[in-house]
Amino acid sequence: MLDSYDIYLYLCCKPQKQATPGNTSDSSYGFHLPAQSFQYSNTMPTIIYPSPIFGPVKSRRLGISLGINLLPPDGKICTFDCLYCECGFNAEKRTTTPLPSRKEVSTALENKLIEMSREGQLPDVLTFAGNGEPTIHPQFGEIIDDTIILRNKYCPGAKVSVLTNATLITREKVFNALSKVDNNILKLDTVDTDYIMSVDRPTGSYDLASIVERMKAFNGTAVIQTMFMKGSVNGRNVDNTGDKYVIPWLEIIREIAPREVMIYTIDRETPHAGLQKATKEELDRIVSLLHSSGIKASASY
Repeated sequence: MLDSYDIYLYLCCKPQKQATPGNTSDSSYGFHLPAQSFQYSNTMPTIIYPSPIFGPVKSRRLGISLGINLLPPDGKICTFDCLYCECGFNAEKRTTTPLPSRKEVSTALENKLIEMSREGQLPDVLTFAGNGEPTIHPQFGEIIDDTIILRNKYCPGAKVSVLTNATLITREKVFNALSKVDNNILKLDTVDTDYIMSVDRPTGSYDLASIVERMKAFNGTAVIQTMFMKGSVNGRNVDNTGDKYVIPWLEIIREIAPREVMIYTIDRETPHAGLQKATKEELDRIVSLLHSSGIKASASY
């Protein structure tokens, strides 16, 4: 049976028209840019990444990162529609091309690793990220297996990381695939459901309790990633740096018992203009609370 996320994926990914290879003038397909460039929206300063491979880029949290984007290169597909997403809002970034195939991902990754090896610049990490939620891909588990094989062959010192909003970790195949990677980085911005619905904005059903239980089931190997920010949206205060949000979140973090917590704040332009960065002092306070609970934590300002 299809659930709401399956239906959403079908509607987002169904090609509306066959693209002409190399055609950069057909406005119905947006801008088809050179392989390692970024696409900036005409209407808002947000980023769409190349697919299936982009970078390497310098990550604030992960080092020299070679990006693996399992979403199309001309739009965004995500099970969240976050107000702060650097890729923009889902409705304004609908793709017209299909997901890259398992073979396309594997071939592109191997070619890039060969190139980087020849240049003497191997990545610190292979990072699944890009234009939305990577675990949406129907062959996510198989692609993880392929990536680990290629990592072991070309850059055995590199880590495999997945940045996921954790909405699909209740699916057994997704959970099992994430259990294989070095850095299973799960989003948990808050444990306040109303805040999640207003700021992270799930595109389908969202059961916070079930997701937290699956986070616990990683048995201390998961990394939790949390965005802290301030500002207002349509008259609503979205500041989640105060005790109203931090203390309940911290209690759940203790229950999850992750390997590490990464907190961060806005670093690029967002699709909504009312958002603001959390201060260094605010982030440092939260890190201190985590350390006091015996939890390894770091902040990216």
